[in-house]
Amino acid sequence: MKEMLLAGDVGGTKTNLAIFSIDDEPSVAVAENTFASRNYSSLESLVKEFLDQAKVAVQYATFGVPGPVIDGKASTTNLPWVIDRTQLLAEFKLTSAHLLNDVEATAYSLPFLKPEDLYTINAGEPSPQGAIGLIAPGTGLGEAFLTWNGVRYQTYASEGGHVDFAPTNSSELDLLNYLTGRFGHVSYERLCSGQGIRNIYDYFHKGAAGDEKSWLEQETHRLVTAEDPVPIIAEAALSADRSCSLCASTIDTFITILARESGNLALKFLATGGVFVGGGVPTHIMPAIKNEQFMEAFTQKGRMSTLLSRIPVHVILNSRAALLGAAHYGYDSLFTRRVY
Repeated sequence: MKEMLLAGDVGGTKTNLAIFSIDDEPSVAVAENTFASRNYSSLESLVKEFLDQAKVAVQYATFGVPGPVIDGKASTTNLPWVIDRTQLLAEFKLTSAHLLNDVEATAYSLPFLKPEDLYTINAGEPSPQGAIGLIAPGTGLGEAFLTWNGVRYQTYASEGGHVDFAPTNSSELDLLNYLTGRFGHVSYERLCSGQGIRNIYDYFHKGAAGDEKSWLEQETHRLVTAEDPVPIIAEAALSADRSCSLCASTIDTFITILARESGNLALKFLATGGVFVGGGVPTHIMPAIKNEQFMEAFTQKGRMSTLLSRIPVHVILNSRAALLGAAHYGYDSLFTRRVY
């Protein structure tokens, strides 16, 4: 009987699970499904439902989880879950189990992504074996990086999404003051994420008037009750026949702040191998990301602007990147001598 690896991309909004045969490369899954994370009290209850559906016995497991992993445990950032590697081993009688940060899992996938998995914002001048940065706005904001170890790229987790937000103009300063009143500490995650888009929208909403009134009267209920308001705001911001200037201002501000933090990431790690933008949010707003605004904000770093203009910037289009990265991590834990 073939041995199987369970890979998971655990997110604050949804969790993707898949089973792979360890005799094959982690590309085609034996079974795969997506679950609404908040419908479950724990990862164990979600995994049990999936395995009951799949009717496939697994011996190994690797999960990318939203939050720092310390000593085999993680308290998820945007879910009320505590995930414990030891508990997973016992619950599902696994031979081995691994936990890694979800954005580190996405980082693990980067060497395996194909050209069709990416949209290039800036081709740049990539340095062979240069460091690579990853920023991933989803339910929260994840950041990670990769460095060349002489044989392959090594991934590193980070909690850089929780560093202090730094405004660069008076409007952003007002936004910071507004969010400070709500949250106390304002990190980049409060702005560069799905929840960030909602926070920016709320800031503009409080001053809305005139042409916003009819749109707001029709859409406020949808926004309040929606599990994820980002697609609604993005659709209204980008729609040619039903525009909402409040939503357009929201997305414009989001793109600018995301691009600036992406540039910060590039400088922190001297990411001459490129910066990759992942997460679930960018694919909802691709028309906005494709315009020149992103690179203008990305390169706006004074004396470092020329350096940043040479750094490649790509958006990850493959929604399974974190899942595939978790699977590759699991494979490497079993076959430690694999070289790519």
